[in-house]
Amino acid sequence: MLATQHAPMLTIRNPSTGEVVGEVPVTPVAEIAGVVARAREAQVGWAAKSLDERASIILRAKDPLAAAAERMGSLASREMGKPIKEALGEAKHAAGGLEEMVKESVEALREEVLEDASVRTRLVFDPYGVAAAITPWNFPILMPVQNVLPALIAGNAVIFKPSEVSPLCAQAWAKCLQSVLPEDVLQVIHGDGTQGSALIREGVDLVVFTGSRATGMAIMREASGHLTRLILELGGKDPLIVLEDADLEAAATFAVRNSFRNAGQVCVSTERIFVHDAVADRFTQLVVEGAKTMKQGDSADESTQLGPMASARQKSIVMKQLQEAIAAGAKCLVGEGDDGAAPSEGNFVRPTVLVDVTPEMSIMRDETFGPVAPIVRVSTDAQAVALANDTPYGLGAAVFGAPDHAARVADQLTAGMVGINKGCGGADGSPWVGSRHSGHGFHGGKYGTRQFAQVRTISRSKA
Repeated sequence: MLATQHAPMLTIRNPSTGEVVGEVPVTPVAEIAGVVARAREAQVGWAAKSLDERASIILRAKDPLAAAAERMGSLASREMGKPIKEALGEAKHAAGGLEEMVKESVEALREEVLEDASVRTRLVFDPYGVAAAITPWNFPILMPVQNVLPALIAGNAVIFKPSEVSPLCAQAWAKCLQSVLPEDVLQVIHGDGTQGSALIREGVDLVVFTGSRATGMAIMREASGHLTRLILELGGKDPLIVLEDADLEAAATFAVRNSFRNAGQVCVSTERIFVHDAVADRFTQLVVEGAKTMKQGDSADESTQLGPMASARQKSIVMKQLQEAIAAGAKCLVGEGDDGAAPSEGNFVRPTVLVDVTPEMSIMRDETFGPVAPIVRVSTDAQAVALANDTPYGLGAAVFGAPDHAARVADQLTAGMVGINKGCGGADGSPWVGSRHSGHGFHGGKYGTRQFAQVRTISRSKA
């Protein structure tokens, strides 16, 4: 652990019960310069290894990750409130997907050759040097996989700062990698934005961050002094458009799952729903019925579908938006505010469906990151598109309708990823990309992986 024995401790409490899950020492800011220096020294030897050698070393972590998957999943559930089945699934997927992730990264980073009539050019993908990976709490195991592994395979040394909300499972994941990597190629620091800012100020060569737009903007300001390369996946306000020729049962099932999964704490959660007048009544009824069937409870209960918010702070953000919307005329059909019921206790927020919302309400403009589904009636495709695009964000979107009709609407959306009669995730090899304020750079797939490396061209004449 990269902190002195006298460092203050970060205590993690289960958001379902309030019980202490564990502690980690906060990394003193004064020690971060030394962490970066050790990373720079270790990176030289790591980068000197071939791409295949680095991949082979990382693949040795397969067995340690598999052995630790149950513990990592349990920790993730207890740290941030994800239902245990989902948390275990995340951990096992992270372990089981290691080989495919490494293979995809190696293929993306192999040298390429371009030729024309007179010149032969080699495209070489070099490491930047030291990468800082700052990951979120909502997918505390999968996001390190996405943000740390490609950086390592590219030949960078990585300093990993997991969220202060879920450091225990992230530390357990990193320990599996550290058990096979050369010393100091992967180091972990703990803390909040103070440690993150200090790390960026030390002049690392690449910052990979997933989190809020506000924090992403702060990172850009901090990194500007060094012109540090950035890969930022930021917030979203994802729309769902339901056309008059949609399969309403399928659309409503998707809306319920995508609005309420992980208590709405997913970057591509559906946060705004625009449904054609002709089918709005039936669609809304189906969503309300679906919300009522969601079983909410302690994340440790295997039957739980909806756990608590990850923290009291996150619940306060959601409740503030809800209360402001209801005060301004929105109607709650089910959930918080329904029939004047008292707010849920602790960190819980019931799955909530709103109607009569208007574009100026904060719940329609600001990222909610909670289990709320606001529904807006529209009369035309053009109106739906205009409202869906009326946001500074542009991460994911979905359109449900007859396939060709939905495709025409999807082509008009400004989101980085659009799903037609499905979520926004693409085929294997597709990048995970946000447009506008939802992303600066991207990751995933061949082109995303290449952003973890500096391309260099070496050209010679054929003459």
